[in-house]
Parts: sequence; C-alpha cells; structure tokens
Amino acid sequence: MNSLRISQLRKTFGGLTAVNDLSFSVEASEIVGLLGPNGSGKTTVMNLISGALAPDAGDIELAGLPIAGKAPHKVAHAGVARTFQLVRVLADMDATENVVAGLAFSREPMWGAQATARAAELLARVGLARHARTLAGELTYIDQKRLELARALALSPRLLLLDEWLAGLNPSELLEGIALVRSLKDEGMSIILVEHVMDAVHSLCDRCVVMNAGAKIAEGTPAAVLSDPEVIRAYLGDASA
Repeated sequence: MNSLRISQLRKTFGGLTAVNDLSFSVEASEIVGLLGPNGSGKTTVMNLISGALAPDAGDIELAGLPIAGKAPHKVAHAGVARTFQLVRVLADMDATENVVAGLAFSREPMWGAQATARAAELLARVGLARHARTLAGELTYIDQKRLELARALALSPRLLLLDEWLAGLNPSELLEGIALVRSLKDEGMSIILVEHVMDAVHSLCDRCVVMNAGAKIAEGTPAAVLSDPEVIRAYLGDASA
C-alpha cells in the first residue's frame, strides 16, 4: 500500500492556481523530492498534506485513510509531521520542553518523566544533547532547525515533510543532515523533501516530482528529471526567449 497518495489535487487563491491537478504517490520507506523554482507551489502542497490548508479539489490518502481537508492535529495523529521553510520553535521554552510539547500530541502521547527521557533521546538524535536546557530562542538558526526536526520526530510520523530543512547548512553539517535523513528512511519512514540543495537531492531521493506554476512537469529519478529539458527551462528560463 502507498504511504501517501495524492490525486488531482487543486488549490487556488483568488485568480492564482497554486496547485493544478497534481497527482503523485510516496511508497513506504521512500524519499520523494518535491522540486521546482520558487513560487511553483511546493510549500502549498506541503500545507495541503499537513492540514494547514484545505484543497479546493482532489484527494489525499495516508495509508488508505482520507486526510484531505482534515484539521492539522487530526492529520498529525494520522501520522504526518513536518518542518517549516521558516523555522517555528517555541522560543520561550527550552529545547527539552519543545520536544515534550510534541510528544504530548503524538499518536501515543507521553508526559512526565517518560516524555523527558524520550525528548533527551530525540535531542541526541539530532545533535542537540548539549542544548537540552537552552531556550529555543537562544539557539542558532541551524540548531533551531535541528530542534524543529526533533519535535517533528516526537510525533512518530509515518510520513515526514521536510521543507528546505537542509538549506543553510555548512558542508560538514550537510553531510550530517543527509546521514540523519537517510537513517530515518532506513527505519521505515516515508519522506517528502522540498529542497534546492542538489547534492542532497541526488544523495537522498529515490524519485523526484518537479512542479512549475502549480503543475507537475516531470517525475522520475533525480538524474532523469534534472536533465529533462522542460525542467531546465523551468529553473533557468528559455535561452531562446
């Protein structure tokens, strides 16, 4: 069974069609890159999957369960977690408290000492063990991204949505980030990766779906789609224009 199936998904804002009859699927333990130039509709798709937006038309199913248009907390309980392009942490709470907040809303909620212990495991997993009691607002940008991922993992997701999570990392951090994302796949998690770091796309993605102006223009392996003339035109423009 597909982990995620999207069929004829559509979302408009006034006269702008942000997502135009989009269809694709994600298998269990698969990483699918959702690519495209800025403004192509990628983050809108993430918002539709996670419940932040309701589609105007189309279906979204997670492991056979319809989730299109459901409230974000119900989508999270179904097994979807995400990070955001613009990092969102609870700035006045420390790193442990941020992750504990996620655990309280997971499919199998945790509280008290059990939640604190699990939060410590997740912070260590993303490289933040030494910052367990640091206020989230005092963390560096990169460490806030790590914290946001730990909080997402606290939901024990079947499907993880990473919206430019690897952006802004230095070369050594990027290698660590790639290894971490790959380890999540190896544990059985399905992942949709919105990313402009092509080294990460080539290294991590089993397949890529490329969007432009809200529509899918290509789907296939990273090597195949990134050499597709239509994809090159979408990113670089038409040299003959």
